[in-house]
Amino acid sequence: MTTLTQSHPAAASAGWLSRAESWLDAKGKGAWIAAMVLGFIFFWPLGLALLAYLIWSKRMFTSSCRSSKSARRHMTTLRSTGNSAFDAYKADTLRRLEEEQTNFEAFLERLREAKDKAEFDQFMNDRADKASREAGSPEA
Repeated sequence: MTTLTQSHPAAASAGWLSRAESWLDAKGKGAWIAAMVLGFIFFWPLGLALLAYLIWSKRMFTSSCRSSKSARRHMTTLRSTGNSAFDAYKADTLRRLEEEQTNFEAFLERLREAKDKAEFDQFMNDRADKASREAGSPEA
């Protein structure tokens, strides 16, 4: 009696597909779009299937590229360069910029409040003028 040691063909294709998916995910959204366009060029049902998969899996509408770039940029600003004088200058500058941002946001809030107060005072004055005109005019 002999045993069959071959793997199931569906398992082999699933491994190939998952590897292809992982590779395209690693390359980013542009690789998925390029694969879809090439699929439409060479065999239109393949391009259509890739488009359906991109929409179904929500890969088409995620902003993962932006968030990873933002996280990478944030990590770069926190990393030490090895030059202690420059690192001290960078830390002081970042602290000063954060303080300026906080002060500016507080200024904008005060400006909005002043504008709102001026608009409300104008509304109340107009309303009082209208009420005094109506009270002073004789009704016919």
